[in-house]
Formats: sequence, C-alpha cells, structure tokens
Amino acid sequence: MSRSKTWIDRPSRPGFTPPPGAVDAHVHVFGPEAEFPFSPKAKYHPEDATPEMLFALRDRLGFSRNVIVQASCHGTDNAATLAGIAKSRGLARGVAVVDPDIGVTELKQLHQGGIRGVRFNFLKRLVDDAPKDKFLEIAKKIEPLGWHVIVYFEADLLDELVPFLEAIPTIVVVDHLGRPDIAQGPDGADITAFKALLDSHPRIWTKVSGAERLSVQGPPFDDFVEVIRPVVEAYPDRVLWGSDWPHPNMEHRIPDDGTLVDVIPRIAVTAEAQRKLLIDNPVRLYWP
Repeated sequence: MSRSKTWIDRPSRPGFTPPPGAVDAHVHVFGPEAEFPFSPKAKYHPEDATPEMLFALRDRLGFSRNVIVQASCHGTDNAATLAGIAKSRGLARGVAVVDPDIGVTELKQLHQGGIRGVRFNFLKRLVDDAPKDKFLEIAKKIEPLGWHVIVYFEADLLDELVPFLEAIPTIVVVDHLGRPDIAQGPDGADITAFKALLDSHPRIWTKVSGAERLSVQGPPFDDFVEVIRPVVEAYPDRVLWGSDWPHPNMEHRIPDDGTLVDVIPRIAVTAEAQRKLLIDNPVRLYWP
C-alpha cells in the first residue's frame, strides 16, 4: 500500500483570528510509523503526521488547544494519540477507539492520559465491522468517567442509527453533521432530518466541520456556509469545530487549512457564537 500525503506543508494564514483559548476539536496524528505502526486492518496508509507538526499548525492557525481523535489507521492501539497528548503540555485532550472487552483499569489509564471520549465509526470504507451491541457496552463502561461518544456515519444511515443513538447514556457528538448532501441546500432532506434529530435529542451535539469534504463547490465553501450556518444559530451550545488535519483520505482534494478556518466567522457570525463554538462547548467536554 503506497503512503499518501493529505495536507499542505505551509497553509495560508487565516484572515480570521480565533479568540484566545480556542480549541481545534478534531485533529489526528499519524505515527510516526517507526514508533507507532499502523493497524494491519488499516484501509489507508498515510505519511507520518506527527504531534510536532500538529502543534506548529495549531500555532500558525491561531488556536490554543487541540482534541486529537484516534485515526482509524491506528485501529484500537491508542499509543500514538496518547503520545501526542503527552507532548502537548496540557494543551490537548483525546478521543480513543477501544475494543469492546476493555476493562475499567485500562479505561482509567486512558483517562489519566487525557482521553475524554470514544469514537464509533460506521463508514464501511474505513472499518469492516461496526457492532452496535458492542458499542453500547463500551458506552455504558465510559459513562462513570464522564466521557462522551463520537459517532461517524453518512446521511443514509441516520434513520437506522436513531435507536442506537437514543440508547447511548452519555453525550453524543456526531462527526461532520452526519455527512449530509450539501447540494440539497439548506432545506434539503438530509440536513432537515439531522436538525430533527437535534431537536428531539438534547444530548446529541455535532461538529460543524468538514467543509472540504461536504462542499460541492469547493473553496470558499459558500454552499457549506449556506447549509450549516442555520445549524450553528439553532444549536449554539451543542456545536464544535475542527480542522480535521491532516485530512485522512483527501489526497485528491487537499484543503488549505487557513481557508477552512476562514469559514468559522461565516457560520458563527457573532463573537458570542464564536466563543461558544471554539471555547465554551469544547471546554465543557474536554477540560471540565
């Protein structure tokens, strides 16, 4: 499997300056492979994207903190994510991917290492198996730790997943808005169904990220802004933002991170909305 690079080494500096203390709440680290080998089940094989590279990007974009989300290429071995958190000097927290049989002792060790949530991935192109019953067992184990669950799925699975999401006893954060079809517009079936989910389930949050993945038009992502700004306005206390650096599986459409940051003031148009999106909400989950 050839190694892929999915990021720009020196992205543009954004015109938007995040407020002091701002959190980029969705990033990954890859390897370094020599120290943290990729999973034999990995569906992609990226170049090394190290914590040092991540923190340099954080500073360049004007953020203060990161949330490192375990990448699927590392499977359930969270060592690379934990190493990134350890090197952050308290400026990063993490989200793990764990085996269903994980014990309380290991979960407490992950907590001490800065993990504050687990991720369940339902994208078939990234994982071979997504057993809902096993995922619910994990969710019950993490509840006493005050962790939350992150769920990644595409819009066509939403109806099927609603009973599963309702059964999770913690806060649930949906990655990238459940990947709606942005081409449908702000009143499209996908985003309307997703907003109905948020309306009826106050424990469900979402990341209003993924402009580079969801936009049909591409930069400056006007179509994404049109569809997603109403979500930020309607659910200001349940939204997070992340750059998704280093953009797994985007080798054919590599985004400029500075351009992604400049989407923020267009979807969160007031200083209060920006503070909630970038500081208040992520701090409630990761630095309580």
